[in-house]
Amino acid sequence: MGLPLPKEKGLILCLWRKLCRWFQRQESWAQSQDEQNLLQQKRIWESPLLLAAKENDVQALTKLLKSEACDVHQKGALGETALHIAALYDNLEAALVLMEAAPELVKEPVTCELCEGQTALHIAIMNQNMNLVKALLTHGASVSARVTGLKFRLSPQNLIYFGEHPLSFAACMGSEEMVRLLIDHGADIRAQDSLGNTVLHILVLQPNKTFACQMYNLLLSYDGRGDHLQSLELVPNHEGLTPFKLAGVEGNTVMFQHLMQKRKHIQWVLGPLTSTLYDLTEIDSSGDEQSLLELLVTSKKREARQILDQTPVKELVSLKWRRYGRRYFWGLAAGYLLYIICFTVCCVYRPLKPWTNNQTDPRDNTLLQQKLLQEAYVTPRDHLRLVGELVSIFGAVIILLIEIPDIFRVGVIRFFGQTILGGPFHVLLSPGSSRSPSLLPPQHHLCLHGAGDHGDAALQHRRRGGTHVLRPGAGLVQCHVLRPRIPHAGSLHRHDPEDDFWRSDAILLADGCGHPGLCLSYPMALFSTFELFLTIIDGPANYDVDLPFMYSVTYAAFAIIAALLMLNLLIAMMGDTHWRVAHERDELWRAQVVATTVMLERKLPRCLWPRSGICGYKFGLGDRWFLRVEDRQDINRQRVQRYAQAFYNSDSDEDMEKPRLGGPFKPPQSLHLPSVSRSTSRSSTNWERLRQGTMKSELMGVVNRALEDGDSWEYQI
Repeated sequence: MGLPLPKEKGLILCLWRKLCRWFQRQESWAQSQDEQNLLQQKRIWESPLLLAAKENDVQALTKLLKSEACDVHQKGALGETALHIAALYDNLEAALVLMEAAPELVKEPVTCELCEGQTALHIAIMNQNMNLVKALLTHGASVSARVTGLKFRLSPQNLIYFGEHPLSFAACMGSEEMVRLLIDHGADIRAQDSLGNTVLHILVLQPNKTFACQMYNLLLSYDGRGDHLQSLELVPNHEGLTPFKLAGVEGNTVMFQHLMQKRKHIQWVLGPLTSTLYDLTEIDSSGDEQSLLELLVTSKKREARQILDQTPVKELVSLKWRRYGRRYFWGLAAGYLLYIICFTVCCVYRPLKPWTNNQTDPRDNTLLQQKLLQEAYVTPRDHLRLVGELVSIFGAVIILLIEIPDIFRVGVIRFFGQTILGGPFHVLLSPGSSRSPSLLPPQHHLCLHGAGDHGDAALQHRRRGGTHVLRPGAGLVQCHVLRPRIPHAGSLHRHDPEDDFWRSDAILLADGCGHPGLCLSYPMALFSTFELFLTIIDGPANYDVDLPFMYSVTYAAFAIIAALLMLNLLIAMMGDTHWRVAHERDELWRAQVVATTVMLERKLPRCLWPRSGICGYKFGLGDRWFLRVEDRQDINRQRVQRYAQAFYNSDSDEDMEKPRLGGPFKPPQSLHLPSVSRSTSRSSTNWERLRQGTMKSELMGVVNRALEDGDSWEYQI
């Protein structure tokens, strides 16, 4: 017998095995599905009962069920019964024979991990076999059976997510008849799956948005029949999201606009002007810990930012920013600028005294040293500096206390990882302002610390709403502005691993230094810069070997070409990044304005930031808040409708005259159309679509009022 492994090694080995199993499960997901499907077909061919159910052979099924050797409850490779096989291949006759022989099969679920909990009713609903669904319900199929298999969960690996209950399956398939039938047989429209999602949540996640909106309205028509006090639309899932909030987080603009149509109230229509009241429930961040505005700025999906351009979200954010957000932002920015000035002045006038112990080392050019604590605070000037130091310390503590609640509320990953919320800005906020002065010699630290403070101020201003004022190139401009104030200073961009930001650090070169070492001449600095550009600084070389002149020429050409290639690669990468940022900067700017507005509204007291909108309780509209939006419609749409009506009348006359083109025993004559260009034909096609859509709207009786944008929303009367 071998010796047992130590506990530490046993724990490490156990973690390693779990990690290996996790990677193998991720890699073999598709392969396991293929193997299970092949085993299922193999098992069907080996079992006469399952094969007869697949082939819909009623005579063979009847003969097998009468035999005592046949087990009607036998299962296939996935744990499915013969009834599951019959439902899978839409064999109604075979399913009826099996249900008559063994009625308990209608409630038998699949037992494999892939499709665990799936019943024959789920399969029939997905195949839209209405007759089989009715037969299963007649024989006692459960309308509350739940599918919990891996194949039907909400995962990027799965192609569908229909929930767990038969009602959600029918709703996602878009079958109104099946939905009505299941509800009549006792299906609960408020049933929730393992994620807490109701059937309305699941409809929001479907790719077919047209059917989802229609099914949404159908299910809401059954909502008021019970004794529930809360509406089905207000039932949250386990993440606290209602269907309305989920549509915003997922960026489903079609469903969002559809739900907003139910929340708006048209006050009056006067020609092209329309006055509309929008319900701000679940949208406004006032009085809601998890409002839609905050969810949009914290969402990881880019599509969610498109909701910020929709009515009334756009108007609400604009109202808050213009009324309160802008003035408070500039006031806090001015206060922070004064704080940075105070901090910088304290650093510049910090207590220093001449350095006297510099006679031993000729290369030591230190001029000043820090005073002792007893010597630092003696004069009135020192006492004034002490006040500034206390202000800097208390300011840093206040900033830290303000950041801590947001970390717990949003989460560490989102708080430090998302650009809209600030990202790495929060990391450098406290350490960047309290960087130790002892890291650099006094003569270097004065200018470096000042440049760092100016960089921090620019970064923080750019983070909280200053993107339009200070573009990404403002940091480069600032470096060139500071350069003339520092003697013989160049600018070098380096990546600082401490705060993970690109910052501007100055390289100070002192004149009149007679000793080599730390301070060299200006030409030597230029040559060192050239070496750094060629990436050969401090390169290894054997100076004892006399190399030919051609080697120097070849190596110099190679170094220059390699450096240029690397520079071109860097330029290409920067160009691609700039292209992506140029396309997303307006979108990110709007999202940052929303994030700043929500942050200010949450931090400031209610007396300084009253709630925006109209209180409905004062006007008999209930305990809700509304936002009135007055919109102007294009009056040319009425002209387009008149033109379309004229074309419709002319086409009707032509249709009546079409039988006259040919004789009674001759085929109709073909009309030769002139050849047109692609652009002309495309314009004609678009005009035809517009004409048909207008005629369809007029024939069906459509109300098209209070439109938020150029896209028309048609709702049948």
